[in-house]
Amino acid sequence: MSYYTKEQIDRARSIDLLTYLKTNEPTELIHVRGNVYCTREHDSLKISNGKWYWWSRGFGGTSALDYLIKVKSMCFTDAMKALLKGNYDSEGKAVPEKKPESRRLLLPEKSETSDEVIAYLTGRGIDKDLIKACIRSGVLFESLPYHNCVFVGLDKDSVPRYACYRSTNHMKLMGDCSGSDKRYSFRLNAQGKTLHVFESPIDMLSYLTLMKAKTNRWLNEPMLSLGGVYEPSGNKENVKLPVALQDMLENHPEVTNIALHLDNDRAGKSAAWSIEWQLKEKYSVTYEPSPYGKDYNDYLMKEKARNNCDR
Repeated sequence: MSYYTKEQIDRARSIDLLTYLKTNEPTELIHVRGNVYCTREHDSLKISNGKWYWWSRGFGGTSALDYLIKVKSMCFTDAMKALLKGNYDSEGKAVPEKKPESRRLLLPEKSETSDEVIAYLTGRGIDKDLIKACIRSGVLFESLPYHNCVFVGLDKDSVPRYACYRSTNHMKLMGDCSGSDKRYSFRLNAQGKTLHVFESPIDMLSYLTLMKAKTNRWLNEPMLSLGGVYEPSGNKENVKLPVALQDMLENHPEVTNIALHLDNDRAGKSAAWSIEWQLKEKYSVTYEPSPYGKDYNDYLMKEKARNNCDR
């Protein structure tokens, strides 16, 4: 059995719950108002002024140690281990880790026109007004000298942090721009309870084109492109959630449902299974691949061809 000194116990008891969660489980915190927070798992557990109270159960505490024992049902030894492995000072305040310098995103030069990008994407069936809206908002542009489509991911301050390119010619070249941070992969923000997740920007824009044809609206819920997926291997416990999805959920606390529109292939199905397994306790997660073909652009092109034949 582990033995802890009085100094170690006092140090652990000095760590408040808000500090502990911000340091170790930031995605579990939801800001309610002012200095009041609750947890994503228990919305009736309120945290404020160094204390916490679980209203639906009728008890509370003054420290993270109380929380780990009373709410998470940890034994004293395990709770102490969880607290003492963190980086806190003698007063129980989190000591910020030195963060590595952010990589500098290198965006290609912008073309004065967007003609080739518009021609390419409309040729893929994507709605022209939707393309122009993305260009106006700065998340899509045509690059020089190759006139590629460049899809830009912005952070919460609308600063470009990620970009991927796709050629508009027969070469079919694609990739991420140098210095891209995957946490901020291409997304379209909106308020809504359902987050729609795709593998690529073109899949996302294809889905939105289909939605506009059905409802005459194309954006009423948040949309995210993961910039590709990989087929998970090994134990489920060791598979990491895509960092872009983590960031999106942190910035959209209103989301309760996640619709995974990943490719209808082995990698897409495996990635959807992994994401669903990791998030099923907190969200309603569904796998909703395209009704036809490998992805939503295949389905969009089929629908376009069918509509042309019906005329």
